[in-house]
Amino acid sequence: MDRYSRFVAWLKVLLPLTALALLSTLFLLSRNTDPVATVPFADDELLDRVRDEQITGPFFSGTTTDGDRVSVAAGTMRTGLGKASTVEDLSAQIDMLSGTRIILFSDSGAFDMSNAQSNLTGNVVITTSTGFKMTTDSLNADFDTMRVEAPQPVTANSPFGTLNAGQMRMEKRGAGENAHLIFTDGVKLVYDPTNLEE
Repeated sequence: MDRYSRFVAWLKVLLPLTALALLSTLFLLSRNTDPVATVPFADDELLDRVRDEQITGPFFSGTTTDGDRVSVAAGTMRTGLGKASTVEDLSAQIDMLSGTRIILFSDSGAFDMSNAQSNLTGNVVITTSTGFKMTTDSLNADFDTMRVEAPQPVTANSPFGTLNAGQMRMEKRGAGENAHLIFTDGVKLVYDPTNLEE
């Protein structure tokens, strides 16, 4: 056997042993990490979640006795002391049998699932498929009867202009009928006929 062949024979033994030694030191000298310590939760957030029963991203849907479809979603929902649960980032969509769609948004509120009622508070926005966009600070909704009331001042943009009122309510008189918006308590309408489609 010549010198080159002997050298190659030794390398066949030494190189795998060197690789094995390097790999073993890689695993033997590695640091231990605690998998629980790497979870990205703040202590305050964990305490809030443990203290309160909470659902993240709840979604409910159903139909009323008149056949209107209702869906409600929220960012978070916490169980309340009574029947109502507190919610944040609430949105609701009502598809009426007549074809009208109403979308509600609010920063927070209370939702009573057993009675299908909701009290929305903070930056409440109501949008309808008929062209109305209303804002108020508080809104009470009964999803069974499709009655919605805004007991505080309402500002509305409509196809025929802007409207300000002290209160507003939306109600349905019968199955399959359109909902009626009724503005009361100091109604002021600025009529703009250029918004109307001919």
